Amino acid sequence: MSDAAQALPLEQARWVPQFNPWLIGVVVAMAAFMEILDTSIANVALPYIGGGLGVSNDDSTWVLTSYLVSNAIVLPISGWLAVRFGRKRFFMTCLAIFIVSSVLCGLATSFGLLLLFRGLQGAGGGGLQPMAQAILADTFPPEKRGLAFALYGITAVFAPTVGPTLGGWITFNYSWRWIFLINLPVGLLALALVLRLVEDPPYLARLKNAGVKLDYIGIALLVLGVGALQIILDRGEEDDWFGSHFILILAIVSAVCLVSLVIWEWFNKHPIIEVRLFKSFNYLSANLMMFTFGVMLFSSLVMMPLFLQTLLRYTAELAGLVLSGGGLLVLLFMPVVGQLTTRVQVRYIIAFGWLSLAIAMYYSTQRIALTISFVSASWLRVAQVVGIGFLFVPITLAAYIGMPGEKSNTVAGMVNFTRNIGSSVGTSMVTTLIDRRSEYHQSVLVGHTAPGIQNFQNLIEGSTQRFIHSGMSPPDAQHRAYASLYRALQAQSATLAYIDTFMVLAVISSIMFVLSFLLKKNDPGGGGEVAVG
Repeated sequence: MSDAAQALPLEQARWVPQFNPWLIGVVVAMAAFMEILDTSIANVALPYIGGGLGVSNDDSTWVLTSYLVSNAIVLPISGWLAVRFGRKRFFMTCLAIFIVSSVLCGLATSFGLLLLFRGLQGAGGGGLQPMAQAILADTFPPEKRGLAFALYGITAVFAPTVGPTLGGWITFNYSWRWIFLINLPVGLLALALVLRLVEDPPYLARLKNAGVKLDYIGIALLVLGVGALQIILDRGEEDDWFGSHFILILAIVSAVCLVSLVIWEWFNKHPIIEVRLFKSFNYLSANLMMFTFGVMLFSSLVMMPLFLQTLLRYTAELAGLVLSGGGLLVLLFMPVVGQLTTRVQVRYIIAFGWLSLAIAMYYSTQRIALTISFVSASWLRVAQVVGIGFLFVPITLAAYIGMPGEKSNTVAGMVNFTRNIGSSVGTSMVTTLIDRRSEYHQSVLVGHTAPGIQNFQNLIEGSTQRFIHSGMSPPDAQHRAYASLYRALQAQSATLAYIDTFMVLAVISSIMFVLSFLLKKNDPGGGGEVAVG
């Protein structure tokens, strides 16, 4: 086994795929785009799904939870599964499961069946993202790896942006079932092209033939730990976090299982998750940054439409248009950043990205207001994604620095896992912060509305007179004046909460900016090669 392992990098370096790498890249990116899109496309359809299947809006959120839980379980072990069964076979199996379960979701006749099929869909989709990235890493030569990851980055960043808008349009014009059924033609095309174009490099055959033992204990700990964690992140805010016995029990189960998993895998000779790779500070830092990237991407992606729809009364379509400018900018930036990685060390590009993001989030604290216009909100969103465009590709490359070629599947699986967990943490974090800070600011502002405060009395009297002049009776006018000012107080409290949350994101980005300079030097254009000297 040791001789084979030593021969792997040399053998991999000599291997060249039969077909054009860009053609292969487009095919696997298409499959990944379809899967990533499904993580967000169902969000806006939840009320329609609940109404169609006879469940409450609260219960309908399990449609998202069931998908995310199974997805999160498969992601970190996808590298092990690729070695165990062969990467192409594993990729095609995941794609087939995803297609079939998507159709079953669209045809589900009960809510229970829909949850079951969504769980299967998430399990199938869990292998598509990391395997697409690993295929790109092996298919392209090191000097073009940044461009390859830029292609994948377009799917990873652009798909969540357009998902809610596309889901809303399909649901409104057709039916919520079509958000699942549209995966059938795209998936079948991708499956046929993968079968024809994609092949496994020789080193994977060597690893497969070496034999891999099944780690039952590791799998059990992973399923329980990650599954419980994902449910906590997805349901915590709705269930009042640790005020709920259900969430508290899940937190204990998750903590015990995940700590036990790390210890077990550290000493296991055949781990399903190679936690010992985290001994590399560079690999650890890259995964931490990818986790934070997921937090930042989905935090801003959730906050902007939430602010526009709840406080400014934008429709889902209009809020989607505000996000569209940022999505188009990402499409333009990714290839540029991919080319930039061939000339500049990734740690400097990453530092620029975090600095840009920190400035954008601080700028957001100055611009977010109840009087913001559509144009200003659109430009604000553009400013928020400038830094994001400079992060995904170089952070992904940084994770490969110093890693042996045969670890590409493992690296891809873990990087995608940390990004997905980060996105769940980011979504839960901002919704919780907005709720908590809104309550705080409301309690402060209420202190300025006592009957004895002259300014408050003047506002009430002025509003009452305006309602009287519009034809209301004095008692009704006064009641309407109090209600109007209370709504204004709630809106101002929520706006201040958004400002506080953007400031938290600015601080997090600033910390990541400092950490960027601790990453290893790399040879620009050398993929995951460490710079010499």
